[in-house]
Amino acid sequence: MIEIAFYAPGLREGDNVMNLGHSLELFGDGIHYHVDTLHDIVYFDMERAVATVEQIKGAFRSIGLHPRPVGKVPDALTPQAPAPSI
Repeated sequence: MIEIAFYAPGLREGDNVMNLGHSLELFGDGIHYHVDTLHDIVYFDMERAVATVEQIKGAFRSIGLHPRPVGKVPDALTPQAPAPSI
């Protein structure tokens, strides 16, 4: 199980929660989330890495929010740079 949380100031304003839900639908059924509207935090969990941290941040940015990860970002969600060829 891969878990990550994002703090997104302004999440509870207007239709942001609903619009974020629509943006996250693009990832399909592989990503589950819970919104803590009292603290503007979204908790994600997934069985396997169906999206990178940057892709998840993009879902927030598409609705005008600027998310910040809470805690350590799991290695599975960070794209690995290709090894240099010799």
